[in-house]
Amino acid sequence: MAHNHHHAAVSNLKLAFFLNLGFTVIEFIGGLLTNSTAILADAVHDLGDCFALAQAWYFESISEKGATRTYTYGYRRFTLLGAVISSLLLLVSSFYVLAEAIPRIIEPEHSNAQGMLVLAVIGVAVNGFAMLRLSKGSSANIRLVALHLLEDVLGWVAILVVAIILMFKDIHILDPILAILITLYILANIIKQLKSIIPVFLQASPASTDVVEIQKQIGNIELISSVHNVNLWSLDGEHTVLTAHMVAEKNLTPEEYALVKKCFKQIVDDFGIFHSTLEIELPDESCRIEESLPNGT
Repeated sequence: MAHNHHHAAVSNLKLAFFLNLGFTVIEFIGGLLTNSTAILADAVHDLGDCFALAQAWYFESISEKGATRTYTYGYRRFTLLGAVISSLLLLVSSFYVLAEAIPRIIEPEHSNAQGMLVLAVIGVAVNGFAMLRLSKGSSANIRLVALHLLEDVLGWVAILVVAIILMFKDIHILDPILAILITLYILANIIKQLKSIIPVFLQASPASTDVVEIQKQIGNIELISSVHNVNLWSLDGEHTVLTAHMVAEKNLTPEEYALVKKCFKQIVDDFGIFHSTLEIELPDESCRIEESLPNGT
């Protein structure tokens, strides 16, 4: 099931990339024909989205590769790199839109409203379809790419509204005003996404998993006297990794050792931990990690 879900995500990214690339070419041509700087600006923005979709497709494709000598955890973490690149592209393109829209409030430009209307309808349809295909993705990378496409959909809705108004009234200042509002909305969302990605990069404990409760339950395992060096972090925003050191009450028999491992496995399964590493220390055994810390702290 997981493999089929991943394959569907990659296929959706591939489809979205080619749809966006084809429509970007149409945008450049249409922007020149309609003399619409808004459409040309959106075409430049969509070109950036093409790069975002391309890298997302690539990183998502290799994320399911197994462990190698270089990447011992596999390639799942590569999706985070793709998410950061997408975030940077989205930030740059958003500031570009602001730089284009603000001067147009002072000096509004006239364009072919009928041509803008046709392109806007196509833009909403193409980007909306691609966004819906990616909106069910679970990785941070795919969610950010879907946000790219949401920005495009909202941008084309704004152009559609403006085009309709311009067909009846000469109020060209509406175009840059709507562009600014949409861009500010997208910037707020991208900041929210970055706030969720940065802790994963810094290997912070996932907010959805209580590391204190995990340590408490491990400490309650029979034949275990104490627990230390419990580390919990997320591999890619979805898969959690746990390492822990336990101190046994006494030298364990093979049966007791197997019992401790079984109890630990149950705790790991209950918390949905993807990967776990357990080290059991004997009562008179020194912890190598604690010994390596300055002043034994």
